[in-house]
Amino acid sequence: MIIRQATIKDIAAIAQFNQAMALETEQKNLPDKKIIAGISTLVSNSKYGFYLVAEADVAEANIAKAKNVLLGCLGITYEWSDWRNGVFWWIQSVYIQPAMRRQGIFSKLYQHVKTLAKTESNVCGLRLYVEHNNHKAESTYLSLGMIETHYRLMEEEFLSD
Repeated sequence: MIIRQATIKDIAAIAQFNQAMALETEQKNLPDKKIIAGISTLVSNSKYGFYLVAEADVAEANIAKAKNVLLGCLGITYEWSDWRNGVFWWIQSVYIQPAMRRQGIFSKLYQHVKTLAKTESNVCGLRLYVEHNNHKAESTYLSLGMIETHYRLMEEEFLSD
């Protein structure tokens, strides 16, 4: 498996992953136009963050019946912390193809993120959201050394077309 930064050629696949994840976890339909624009912005503008993809190697591609198959992805966005005088990297839009889950793909993506983060002098930590009932994902995150914080997430969305 190859872990690499996403490029413009990956946008359609990442959009499909995000749509599948939103439907699976929140029963939400993400419109093509909106999600493709959002992913395109992140892929082309590093000030907001970046995507990483896990791409099949030859053996995995044979399993998936194609070459250069994306097995999964995750996005990284940034949050400045004045308390720490540093940046948290938020892991989001995590998706692993269902047939490839529980095979260590997210773990490899996560380790790659940690390695990248530790090369940046201003990164003070990693954070992510997990759905309340996604116990398998929560178990994975805990097994990788993450902890549950005492914070609850609050939001108010401003939706536009």
